Amino acid sequence: MSLDYRALGLKAGLEIHQQLDTKEKLFCGCPTLLRDVKESNLEFFRYLRPTQSEMGVVDKAALEEVKLTKRFIYKAYDTTCLVENDEEPPRELNQEALQYALVIARMLNMHIVDELYTMRKIVIDGSNTSGFQRTDLVATKGFLESSGGRVGIDVLCLEEEAAQKIEDKVDSVIYSLDRLGIPLVEIGTAPDIVSPAHAREVAEKLGMILRSTGRVKRGIGTIRQDINISIAEGARVEIKGVQELDLIEAIVEQEAARQFVLLEIKKELIKRRASVSDKIVDVTHVFANTSSKVILKALKGGSVLAINLPGFAGLVGKEIQPGRRLGTEFSDRAKKSGVGGIFHTDELPNYGITEEEVRALRNAMGAQDGDCVIMVADAKERAKGALEAVIIRAREALECIPEETRRALPDGNSAYMRPLPGAARMYPETDVPPVEITEERIRNIKLPELIEERKARYMRQFKLNEELAGQIARSQNMPLFETIMAKVPGANPTMVVRTLETTLYELEKESVPVNNIKEEHLVQLFKLQSEGRIPNEAIGSILKTSANKPELSVDKAAQSLGIGVVETSDLETVIDKVIESKMDFIKEKGLNSVGPLMGVVMKDLRGKVSGQEISRLLKEKISKKLDTVK
Repeated sequence: MSLDYRALGLKAGLEIHQQLDTKEKLFCGCPTLLRDVKESNLEFFRYLRPTQSEMGVVDKAALEEVKLTKRFIYKAYDTTCLVENDEEPPRELNQEALQYALVIARMLNMHIVDELYTMRKIVIDGSNTSGFQRTDLVATKGFLESSGGRVGIDVLCLEEEAAQKIEDKVDSVIYSLDRLGIPLVEIGTAPDIVSPAHAREVAEKLGMILRSTGRVKRGIGTIRQDINISIAEGARVEIKGVQELDLIEAIVEQEAARQFVLLEIKKELIKRRASVSDKIVDVTHVFANTSSKVILKALKGGSVLAINLPGFAGLVGKEIQPGRRLGTEFSDRAKKSGVGGIFHTDELPNYGITEEEVRALRNAMGAQDGDCVIMVADAKERAKGALEAVIIRAREALECIPEETRRALPDGNSAYMRPLPGAARMYPETDVPPVEITEERIRNIKLPELIEERKARYMRQFKLNEELAGQIARSQNMPLFETIMAKVPGANPTMVVRTLETTLYELEKESVPVNNIKEEHLVQLFKLQSEGRIPNEAIGSILKTSANKPELSVDKAAQSLGIGVVETSDLETVIDKVIESKMDFIKEKGLNSVGPLMGVVMKDLRGKVSGQEISRLLKEKISKKLDTVK
């Protein structure tokens, strides 16, 4: 669907959640290591329930989460502690994490608070054993520049990462506690984003700024984007869990389209004078002789309940996103009660339900031609709860686009999660003392070089092409590259980048233990290579030997492979023979014969002597021969 986003009044804002690369978690001394769930040495479970705020209000999002009572099972490890288990109070705030957050705040031109207070944010989906997440407001009122103008950065918080969901069942969820408590920053922009492409640009720029610190974790799951989206006459919708940058544009496009179509449906429903009642009818008798496997399975201890939606015919089956319909929205709400989904007459007969059964169903419900019947087949109480949720969503279709939190799907669509949370879910954490942030501490913050600035410097300083400069500027190997170039002034920058970014990666794919290769190995390697003692093509083999035998020095590793051990006299003998056999060619080409003759010499010596040394000797000996001939 092609949309004019300015005419639609599109507004969007990003929430970036980025894990920080600290040694310890935010409120305890446990390491920030992710573990294999098979290594768990302790398991326990909890049931969670919402609590009232200080004003006596229960958050509506929390109430939604407890519609279906679930047992939350937690896997603990020898690298987690009683703080994660919620059996011990949190310790003081991790100062390393706070320092990284302050650096990021400065890079985003933000106003840093003078005192930090830890708050509890109610979250009872089981992702935290305590039923809340601890968070600290660090800074407000910042900005970054973009092609679409200045984008405000409203807030930066330091908070603890949630537990990782391992398995989700109907009545229970299994979480792993290794991730719980890893420090992360949450950055929220103002709703200044005006198009899908603009959203991607801002996300890319924020990601670049975060990576420029060198203090954030890398890899899948370490950064997540939530996107708040609305259009004129629509509503703010938060879409959570966008992990891939490439999805951002599709998410914004398809949510704008969803709200646009929902507004069109609303107008049509009003035009038809559609209505929604609370009446839920047991229509189990209609399917007494059914052959539908789906219905028969549900009828083993269950019932078929239905509602009639006057004026909704043809609209429940109307597509609002690619492959998703208004009926899908109804089904998402129904599933919160634990049912598998809904049936509606816009899509029947289907699923083994016959045309005759559809007629009988419509008669039982008193449905007219313009009506749509929704039904659920499940245990009676679950089916009743599911249809009550559908009734609420059907009324919303008549009245408004609901404000809600939705889950990002891999195709750019989204699915309902819960209502948008309100202010009632936040209250003070009394176990963690406040932290003063002094003017002196802020003045002493040293801002890192931005990745784009670093890339430009590498192109100037090391004469790297744009691709390689950008690759190493963004890489986790960047500090190692800088160290090698500082310690080995004669090192070839292009060869260093390719070794760090390609050769090591290829060795790792071959299951070579590259973690055994230390900084000193690489410094020695490039020192020998710059001196012409190691040929470029032997670098991979030498590194493989160093990885498997890290106790060896690099020159010993090279010697064990027969690399760089050819005596100069032996090399000269080989070169002299080649020159004698190619004198006619040398007389014709002069010093231009060096290149072709290198190939002849290296045929026997490739991988043992550097091309640099062969070239030097060839030039020297050919020059002498040519002088003699003259």
